[in-house]
Amino acid sequence: MQKKTELALIGFGNVGKCAYDAIKNSPDMNLKCIVEPSDYADIPPYSADIREKDVKNIRAYGDIDAAVICAGSRLCPDIAESLLELGISTVDSYDIHSNIWDVKQRLDKTAKKSGKVSVISAGWDPGSDSVIRALFEAMTPNGLSYTNFGPGMSMGHSVAAKSIEGVENALSMTIPAGAGVHRRMVYVQLKPGASFEKIERSIKNDPYFSHDETHVTQVGDVTEFTDMGHGVSINRKGVSANAHNQLLEYSHKINGPAVTAQILVNSARAALKQKPGCYTLIEIPVIDMLPGSQKDIIERLV
Repeated sequence: MQKKTELALIGFGNVGKCAYDAIKNSPDMNLKCIVEPSDYADIPPYSADIREKDVKNIRAYGDIDAAVICAGSRLCPDIAESLLELGISTVDSYDIHSNIWDVKQRLDKTAKKSGKVSVISAGWDPGSDSVIRALFEAMTPNGLSYTNFGPGMSMGHSVAAKSIEGVENALSMTIPAGAGVHRRMVYVQLKPGASFEKIERSIKNDPYFSHDETHVTQVGDVTEFTDMGHGVSINRKGVSANAHNQLLEYSHKINGPAVTAQILVNSARAALKQKPGCYTLIEIPVIDMLPGSQKDIIERLV
């Protein structure tokens, strides 16, 4: 019997809960421990799994092949680096597009030094959508691509808004305006005594929001507006060889946390098949993300 991949799950929020299910549904994987510093009330049902509050302690739970990081993007690089230094490969869904190259360069050095692998930005965008964009460009080398998100809840933007001082809870909805232009509708629930005007300025100046038209609205209870559905439409009009007007389109409607979690878990599988270093999803063979033998996968899909 093939040895199972031993995983640690870092973070037990929306994505972490879905990653838990994805790991449990993967016959070739075993969950060693859940690392969550906060006292979440809904972890006890999973009491068969070991609960830890500090990533620095997970070596105490035996050999761990990879850690699935389900924390906020701004925390991911530091968490990944600390785990790589412990000799544990990592996967995360870091989603600040403008910083991905810098994070890749940073973690690549640590991963190679430790002889391990780090896969970053392994969600649906960046992540699986990045693979689609790369394939579209390979099909039509000259042309223009547009990625239109939503309408739907953006996890990364919501976490960024929630991190603003004075915000109790936040929801950021992405509304596509077309041609890759988006509007951010941010709903905030304030802590007592917080200044809405100050919070509104902070959100609009945050790098997550500063490049888009952003509207901030104060509400009494954010949960009344929460819907984790999201979607994307990727369009490219380009040229193949000398043939013009090649029109390519890809779209999906998804539960964002669930798809992000599934890709993270599949990326953990793929990570262990790569040479030491840091990778984004477009650098990893898609076949490495799937369970089973190459023969079975190729006969089924090619």
